[in-house]
Amino acid sequence: MVTGESDLLLLRDRLRAFAAERDWEQFHSPKNLSMALMVEVAELMEHFQWLTEAQSADLTPETQQAVSEELADCLLYLVRLSDRLGVDLREAALHKLEKNATKYPAEQVRGSAKKR
Repeated sequence: MVTGESDLLLLRDRLRAFAAERDWEQFHSPKNLSMALMVEVAELMEHFQWLTEAQSADLTPETQQAVSEELADCLLYLVRLSDRLGVDLREAALHKLEKNATKYPAEQVRGSAKKR
């Protein structure tokens, strides 16, 4: 599991090298990467499409493995996209978490799924 800045930087660097070795930078525009990310998210969703809430929380080992691979694909595309856009993904996520904490104070939204 990616746990900190050094892990994200390692992923970023390995993805850069992976793309460079294959001469794929030319295809890794933000547009293309964002579209590829959406395809991977759709592939992830397919595993849950017709499951009940309970079934979605208790996956078979085979489905768990497939979901794990789709999550990895999503993460890799997200890291690559953030790199191409010059976004520090860790900092952006921490900033968004702080913003959400302000927008959704626990004492006001606990137990509610209502958007504000």
